[in-house]
Amino acid sequence: MTTGFERVRAFTVHIFTATGAALGLLAIILASGGHWSAMFLCLGLALLVDGADGPMARAFDVQNVMPRWSGDSLDLVVDYTTYVFVPAYAISASGLLPGVLAIPAGIVVVVSGALYFADREMKTKDNYFRGFPAVWNLAAFYLYLLEPPEWAAVLAVVVLAALCFAPIKFLHPLRVHQWRTFNIALMGLWAVSPGLYVIVPLSLIAIYFFAVGLLRTPA
Repeated sequence: MTTGFERVRAFTVHIFTATGAALGLLAIILASGGHWSAMFLCLGLALLVDGADGPMARAFDVQNVMPRWSGDSLDLVVDYTTYVFVPAYAISASGLLPGVLAIPAGIVVVVSGALYFADREMKTKDNYFRGFPAVWNLAAFYLYLLEPPEWAAVLAVVVLAALCFAPIKFLHPLRVHQWRTFNIALMGLWAVSPGLYVIVPLSLIAIYFFAVGLLRTPA
């Protein structure tokens, strides 16, 4: 029998997860004012929340203590907001894409992301993501960081949207057991790097995470 303290503690984890949605709202408000660096800071904080809430939920047995609320559904709602919807706005409104293609590109992002999140087989048995895992927050960050030519930015959006449905694997650094300590350390290095000053290392880290999954294909 669960105690009142256990129920409060479990619900606090759900509240913590939901703060990711609040960070998403703040991010889109900042983006609408052209404060792109601050927007990415909010999305980065949301990424930290997403990384921390799962271990907390398992440690406090939230699923069994609070069965009325679905942590999985809550996580999908928050993740879609911060991984897809807010970045789609940033991609559309940042001026990095040609004006006539900016809104269509944003639509491609939100539609492909919604379909990906609805896929019951988005993860493989060995805990890799199947296809590009709709981490458009990272895609938007690299577009902002690298400032590619407009045609290259459009091509990147189209290719990544298509890869959401490709039979390839994409590394989940927290769940994949092989080299997990190294992968988490590398992700931590990525998180604390002052992006505008270390473009090459950040790009190499991104290539590494992408390549590891490709080497594990087929999904």
